[in-house]
Amino acid sequence: MNPALRAALEADLASRAFAAPPDMSLTPRRVGAEVELIPLDGATGRRCPLEPSATGATPTLPFLRRYGSHQGWREVTTAKGTPSFQLPAGGTLTFEPGGQVEYSSPACRSPSVLLTLLRAVVPPLRAAAADEGIDLLAAGLDPCNSAEAAPLLLHTARYTRMAEYLARIGPAGARMMRQTAAFQVSLDLDDEPSLRWRVLNAAAPHLVAIFANSPVYEGAPTGCPSARAEVWRTLDPARTGLPWDGHDPVGHYLDFALRAPALLLPEVDGVHRPLGEWLRRARPTLEEWHEHLSTLFPEVRPRGHLELRSCDAVPPQWYAAPVALAVGITYDPWALRAAADLLGRPDMDLLHRAGRRGLGDAHIRRVAVDLVDIALAGCGHLGPGYFHPSDLEQARLFFDQYTRRGRSPADDFKGAEIAA
Repeated sequence: MNPALRAALEADLASRAFAAPPDMSLTPRRVGAEVELIPLDGATGRRCPLEPSATGATPTLPFLRRYGSHQGWREVTTAKGTPSFQLPAGGTLTFEPGGQVEYSSPACRSPSVLLTLLRAVVPPLRAAAADEGIDLLAAGLDPCNSAEAAPLLLHTARYTRMAEYLARIGPAGARMMRQTAAFQVSLDLDDEPSLRWRVLNAAAPHLVAIFANSPVYEGAPTGCPSARAEVWRTLDPARTGLPWDGHDPVGHYLDFALRAPALLLPEVDGVHRPLGEWLRRARPTLEEWHEHLSTLFPEVRPRGHLELRSCDAVPPQWYAAPVALAVGITYDPWALRAAADLLGRPDMDLLHRAGRRGLGDAHIRRVAVDLVDIALAGCGHLGPGYFHPSDLEQARLFFDQYTRRGRSPADDFKGAEIAA
C-alpha cells in the first residue's frame, strides 16, 4: 500500500477510534449501554414482524408507536432509513436487521445514573409489550425459531450486502443479524487507553462465560451456555475476535481493518476483496472508510470510546452486574492494574472455550471469580457518589448467586419453556 495512504488511515484511526474527544473532561468518567431484546409472539413463540403480516404474530412497530406516544417519544428515521424513536430522558430505540429492539442509552456521568435510566426504560417497555402479546426476550439468541423463521426485516443496502456476503461463509451470518441480542457497555478511553484496551480484550472471554444466556436454539439445548458466542466465532474470523497488540495497538487494528473484506464496496471479479487489496485499485472516500470500520465486530470495538460486546442479553434485574464488572476493572487505577496482572494477554483460545464451556471450564471459572473480586473492589474505590451502594449490592448478589457457584443465567434459562 502507498505509505502516505497508510499513514493517513492510521492517523484517522488513532484520532477517531483510539482517542477520546478532545473536549471531554476526564472526571467523572462516563458509561453507556446498549440493550437488545428479541421480540417473540407471546402465544406462539414466533418472531414478531415490524408490521402486520401473514404470520399472525403481533407486530412491534404499531405497538411501539402507541406506547411511545404516551411516553413522549419522537419517531424519526435513522441515517439507514429505518424507523427509530428518540426518548425524552435521552437515548434512542432502534431495530436490528431481524427486528430485535435495541435501546441505546446516552453517555451517563455515573453507573448509577445509567442504571436508573435503564430501569426507567426497559422493564416498563417489556411489561407493556407483554400486555399486547409481545415477549421482549432478554436472551443472547432466539431460542424458538430457525433463521428461516426469523427473516431479515430491514432491507437497507448495508444489511442486504452484509447478509449476502456472510451467507457465502455459512449460516452464522443470518443468525447473528436476525437472531442475536447482547448487553453492551461503552467506556471512555481518556487517560490510559492502551492499558484499558488490553485489559478489556483479555477480560472478554470471562464476560462471555459470566453472562452466558443462550443455551437453547430452535427449541433444543445447544450444549453451549452461550450459543450466541459460538455464532460470533463462526461468523467471519476476518472481522471478529481479539485484534489486540501491546506494541502497536493502532497499527495492528489498522492491519485488522485492511485484512477484512470490504463488503460494502464493489466486488472485484465477483469477490469482496480485503480492503488492503481493494486500495491497490481505488481509494475510498473518508465516509466509505468509516463505513468499513463499522462492519468490523471485535469483542471490544474502539469508537472514540471502548464498546464491550461480549455479554449475552440478560434480564433487567441483573444490569448492575455487567456494568459493575466493566466499570470496576476499567476506571479504578488499582483494579485496572490488578486485572491486567490477573488476565495477562488476550487469548483467542480462551474466547472459543468461553462460549462452549462457560464457567464449567475450571480455569475460566477461577479467573472469573478473582476478576469479580477486583471489579467490586474497584467500584468501591470509585465511591458511593459514583456507584451507589444499592446498585453495587445488586451486582454483588448476581456474582454470589451465579459466578461464585460456577453458574450463569444460562443455567436458569426459560427459553425451552417458551419453545415448548
